[in-house]
Amino acid sequence: MGESLRVVIVHDYLTQRGGAERVVLEMARAFPGAAILTSVYAPDRTYPEFRDLNVDTFWLQRGPLLQRDARLALPVLADVFRRRKVYGDVVLCSSSGFAHKVGVRGRKIVYCHNPPRWLHQWEDYKIGLGPSERALIGLMRPYLSRLDKAAASEAACYVANSRNVADRVRLAYGIGASVVHPPRGLEPLGPQQLVPGLPERFLLTVGRPRGYKRTDLLADAVAGMPDLHLVTVGSKPDRRWPSNIHQLVGVSDAQLRWLYAEADGLLACSFEDFGLTPVEAFGFGTPVAATREGGYLETCVEGLTGTWLDASSIDSLRTTIRDFVERAWDPVSIREHGERWAAPVFHRRLHDVVDRVLGGAAE
Repeated sequence: MGESLRVVIVHDYLTQRGGAERVVLEMARAFPGAAILTSVYAPDRTYPEFRDLNVDTFWLQRGPLLQRDARLALPVLADVFRRRKVYGDVVLCSSSGFAHKVGVRGRKIVYCHNPPRWLHQWEDYKIGLGPSERALIGLMRPYLSRLDKAAASEAACYVANSRNVADRVRLAYGIGASVVHPPRGLEPLGPQQLVPGLPERFLLTVGRPRGYKRTDLLADAVAGMPDLHLVTVGSKPDRRWPSNIHQLVGVSDAQLRWLYAEADGLLACSFEDFGLTPVEAFGFGTPVAATREGGYLETCVEGLTGTWLDASSIDSLRTTIRDFVERAWDPVSIREHGERWAAPVFHRRLHDVVDRVLGGAAE
């Protein structure tokens, strides 16, 4: 790959600390000097590493409310991306909503975290939305679906973050996507900072405040198991829980490393397209109990990395959590398994995709 190759990375919006944003950081590390284009960028609300990168935004950046929640611009985001033209040898779109709609002069590669959930997984997405939000999105869905499918057809290559998402890409667009798992995002070798006020032993769950993350379901289960403690990271502290549920927000990477390292285990119970938190936990040798669904099926191994949770009822969930905490796990084997998602592996596979696309263009 020539040193003069111009790569532009396009992402939906940089207004939160999530798995997709960690992937964008690794894309930038894989292609040093690449420009990053996004609709809205809120430096104080996403990862601080973006401050050292070349981030450009759309005119939406002038709306301070959008920096708090870019989804408020959902009625116009599709058109905003569609009308923007990006020039580069390779335009690498990190998309779960809008980035793949951008117009390009060059070769467009879409790294798909998931086809837009509000268009293609509405029953999951609407969990937690109010009646007015459901009605508004419902009115826009036919128009947005047409734009979405048209944009997908313009890509030179689609890459899915999991086999699970590759199946959704095929169902939504009729496109066959190759699979490149994302890196674990949070590398275990880095500073750790103690989080004060927590019990000596605890379970951990990490996820943004979305209904499909099902953090409340886990909290409900552990709340009825008073000998256990659950630390939740990222969920809204909007309910009064018993004293064995500890809700944390605004956790730094150093604190999150400490939590992963000190936790007895990670509980993962959301409808994940891939699910970064289990592979992050593996890097610390921390076992994971996850529901047998989605991306977890591609990363978790029963008996090696942990066990499966049964979330069909609150009683079955408690039974499987109890089984998980009473078993012994081998942290060395878990760490070795987790090396599959180390950052250099992702960088190498991403370069292979770009080389393949550019090689095909030259033939």
